[in-house]
Amino acid sequence: MSFSKSALTLSITTILASTTSTLLWADEEIPSSQSINKLESITITAHPLDQTDVDFGVADQNISREKLQESGTTLGEALKNELGIHSNSFGSGSSRPVIRGQEGARVKVTQNATETMDVSSLSPDHAVTIDPQLAQKIEVIRGPSTLLYGAGSVGGLVNVTDTKIPTQMPENGYEGNVGLRYNSGNDEKMTHAGTTVGLGSNVALRVEGLKRDANDYIAPNYFHDHDGELEKEKRVGNTFSESENVNVGLSWIGERGFAGVSYSNRQDKYGLPGHSHEYESCHPHGDHLHCGGDDHSGHDHSGHDHDEDHAHENGPWIDMKTERYDFRSELNEPFAGFKKLRAQASYTDYQHDEIEGSEAMTTFKSKGYEGRIELVHNPLAKWEGVWGIQASQQKLDVTGEEATLAPNETQKYSLFGVEHRQFGDFHVELGTRLDHQIVDVDSEQKDFDGNAFSYSGAVNWDFKPNYKLSLVGSHQERLPLAQELYAHGGHFATNTYELGNDGLDNEKSNNVELGLHYDDDKLSYHVHLYHNWFDNYIYAKTLDQYENFRLIEYSQDKAKFYGTEAEVAYQFNDIYKTSLFGDYVRGKIDSDNAPRVPAGRLGTRINADFDDHWSGSAEYSHVFNQDKFAAYEHETQGYNMVNIGLAYKYPLADRQEAKVFFNANNLLDEQVYEHSSFLSNIPQMGRNFVIGVDYKF
Repeated sequence: MSFSKSALTLSITTILASTTSTLLWADEEIPSSQSINKLESITITAHPLDQTDVDFGVADQNISREKLQESGTTLGEALKNELGIHSNSFGSGSSRPVIRGQEGARVKVTQNATETMDVSSLSPDHAVTIDPQLAQKIEVIRGPSTLLYGAGSVGGLVNVTDTKIPTQMPENGYEGNVGLRYNSGNDEKMTHAGTTVGLGSNVALRVEGLKRDANDYIAPNYFHDHDGELEKEKRVGNTFSESENVNVGLSWIGERGFAGVSYSNRQDKYGLPGHSHEYESCHPHGDHLHCGGDDHSGHDHSGHDHDEDHAHENGPWIDMKTERYDFRSELNEPFAGFKKLRAQASYTDYQHDEIEGSEAMTTFKSKGYEGRIELVHNPLAKWEGVWGIQASQQKLDVTGEEATLAPNETQKYSLFGVEHRQFGDFHVELGTRLDHQIVDVDSEQKDFDGNAFSYSGAVNWDFKPNYKLSLVGSHQERLPLAQELYAHGGHFATNTYELGNDGLDNEKSNNVELGLHYDDDKLSYHVHLYHNWFDNYIYAKTLDQYENFRLIEYSQDKAKFYGTEAEVAYQFNDIYKTSLFGDYVRGKIDSDNAPRVPAGRLGTRINADFDDHWSGSAEYSHVFNQDKFAAYEHETQGYNMVNIGLAYKYPLADRQEAKVFFNANNLLDEQVYEHSSFLSNIPQMGRNFVIGVDYKF
């Protein structure tokens, strides 16, 4: 069966489910005097069984909207201060989270549990099409529940939950927020606003938007190479970023569920600070690089006019546009034996141009479809669970000067399920996922057709009051990406020449995590130890290097990653709470160090709630030297980070609230280099001050 027929079938099923649910709701008369229908139980999270962190011993994390309002503007930057999470930042416009040393496809990013369908997993200079400032919360999920949304997410699943499709009626007929923010480090000016309005008793409209404009950021003691001479500069060139985002959603909400649609339009422009054309003459001969000026080259590249390439003094930049359509529905008690029916579908039309001067030199186009249906069943022999099916298709077309990938189409079909049960003091959770993937490529390379089977289990033991011991084990299989199979050509943003490998097999890993938790009124702590073993880890193996330009080939080898995360907190009194935290990860591929593994981190934090209005925080952390670096990498120096914050909340009438916050980041003005970034030789932002206002109504 072709994908189009399968996708059509899934879409028809989804629409029928929605239509059926609408008819069922319509049969239930709502009194005319009732102006508001609030659905307390409908909450879309990455744990579809409405469980809390009490039910899970894995190191799950929830980052609230309030915290996100004061965090970084890209996904990786917004999460990088969380335990076990770093960022692979690529200037100000792009970053993905690096979790426990894993990145890319091994850290799956979803939006309301659906694929983003962008190209951020192909390269670190491609942005994730999610605005953390428009999110309601971000969940970092580990354990069996990750198999509901994808396999191979050894680092974890990052699910961004937003409100662009209303799931409940606003209590007062309307609700919303307006926010303003300014950052001195890059002259960032950002504003965002959103409102949900009830149109009658059962229809809710959501409109929200964001606009951000940032210049090149300031870095301390930054020296840049100009024609062979180092010159000190105040700002890191080509790190500007602009973004506009508009979402519109409409929902029908009844006593038993909801059905809604949304439209999203996002446009970004941001610089590529690591992009260089000085290695354009480089090309592979076997497993070696030959470059212009290389005595071994034998190729004449003198006809290339480099002056023309650098005519635009700000360097190359990305012009990105994404349009997305979403449908979501949920029905309580759809039929006998089941608690909930959930249906979702999305279509994404993505394009970005990599522009030099005024010309688009390379264009990435991605069109993606996805649909999923979930059923939550009633308890069977005291087991509760959810099962579902999912189908997706992504067409990718890259054209232009840096077209490293032939046009291709990836189709994926999945069956998944999670079950859990309480046995006295033991809570057991089991998960499984079966994937079938087809990749058709428009070239002489062979197409890919493969299956993957993953399973996971977790046990939590409340062995004493306030104590919990957790054990998580899993076998995960990740199917290779089109980029890993078929890439061929120079990618100058990362200074690499990429060679795909159409002989790649499934990436298989066996993973275990042990956790200890304690929690009472004053003291709480948790410690996690984890180990991941890979039989055939897929990675970009460096074959040769010429200056800063590398020849890489996607290869497979044995690998292991292991590490620890720990945090202890103590509530001194009603005002002050302090905590100590630290994380460490080590990665090995065969017998060599894995690339871009973040350094260890140790820190302390004080939070204070002075009264009902004033609150503050102070944090110190030390990131150690990363001297366990891979071949062709360099040691990254450690640094000290000091951040402080102060906020004032002022309640207003009718549940309204105004908040003013001030944050001082990197107070010591330290030189910060991220080993987890492809741009580990380019410093991050220096001392900066953020002031913002957020008004909720």
